[in-house]
Amino acid sequence: MSEVERIGPQALPALQEQVEAILAEAARQGASACEVAVSAGQGLSTTVRQGEVETVEFNRDQGFGITLYVGQRKGSASTSATGEAAIRETVAAALAIARHASEDECAGLADAALMARDMPELDLYHPWSITPEQAVEQALACEAAAFAADARIKNADGTSLNTHQGCRVYGNSNGFIGGYASTRHSLSCVMIAEGEGQMQRDYWYDVNRQGELLADPAGIGQRAAERAVSRLGARPVPTCEVPVLFAAELAGGLFSHLLAAISGGNLYRHSSFLEGALGQCLFPEWLSLDERPHLPRALGSAAFDGDGLATYAKPFVEKGELVSYMLGTYSGRKLGLPSTANSGGVHNLFVTHGDEDQQALLRRMGRGLLVTELMGQGLNLVTGDYSRGAAGFWVENGEIQFPVQEVTIAGNLRDMFRQIVAVGRDLERRGNICTGSVLIEKMTVAGS
Repeated sequence: MSEVERIGPQALPALQEQVEAILAEAARQGASACEVAVSAGQGLSTTVRQGEVETVEFNRDQGFGITLYVGQRKGSASTSATGEAAIRETVAAALAIARHASEDECAGLADAALMARDMPELDLYHPWSITPEQAVEQALACEAAAFAADARIKNADGTSLNTHQGCRVYGNSNGFIGGYASTRHSLSCVMIAEGEGQMQRDYWYDVNRQGELLADPAGIGQRAAERAVSRLGARPVPTCEVPVLFAAELAGGLFSHLLAAISGGNLYRHSSFLEGALGQCLFPEWLSLDERPHLPRALGSAAFDGDGLATYAKPFVEKGELVSYMLGTYSGRKLGLPSTANSGGVHNLFVTHGDEDQQALLRRMGRGLLVTELMGQGLNLVTGDYSRGAAGFWVENGEIQFPVQEVTIAGNLRDMFRQIVAVGRDLERRGNICTGSVLIEKMTVAGS
């Protein structure tokens, strides 16, 4: 893709004009307030399997979503079409919905005085000059390295390279318009091992704003193969109550459950076990969770939230204590609290970690279960009860003994949070939550 073809910063002025046109049309049709998000993106995706190319796809999409208000009534509509007719029709559809909606005293735009003003440069746009042929070549090299890593790798379940660049502009009738261009590139490999009367599947991947900084394709393939082979011979263990170590690539899920429990939507609906928990000590005193939304090139960085409010660095947990909920404008109004500029979610959450790597945490654990895969959605957010299918490795005397499958791990998130013994320095940076492996003092492991 040439620079001319790319959807990047040069597309922002046209998208901003479109936002202004939509806001003007909403006002013309009688909306008392309006907000709109316009996006455009394009990408290349290729998948190979067993040395053959399965797909090479180029995609390009655009569209906008609009939310408008008639007094305290709200209506929303979206479209992938462009042009004046599409704008008129979509605004009319949203207005029709708003006029049939019930009044909601909390509905409406955020206060104009709170809108983001200074936009930090977050360096999120790094287009990757890779051709479809080069993408296929990298994916094939990744898979070939996986097959070469071990003779027990007998099959592949797909190796994919994806690259995407796009722009998004948000604006509202309080006078705010902000936009940014961003990129995201990834390479993943899923392999199948056979041996000891079993077939086992596992994967590895990398993701980055900068394609040139992705991990070496051969290294990703080898890691996927090693993980698949290491699971051969897996078996259940007898039901027991032991320490559990969540591998870093899974540990972020524990903290995503916390974010769900402290999110305004679940709190005002009275569907969270952490309702009323502000000010309570939920974690050990050494543990803090803080948001850093302005990190250059980070996958979760953003200058403003979904309401147009300026994002800012802040803790959610400080020295074990829950010091902030996660609120947007609407949920804040429902709870009688100010927005925390988290409409749309959190931006780069960092978890306190210690000096120990995963091997050191295994030694500290002594006997227990290292979890490397979770299955199912066994979380009751109302009670905090947690129960999920798991696979991983049994540990004795601080050393891995054999792979484990067909077990369930169970506990309650309040207990699990309090019983975090340590967080490793093996940080997982491929997402929005940065944490190392997490060692929990005890959980129920239900097996044979």
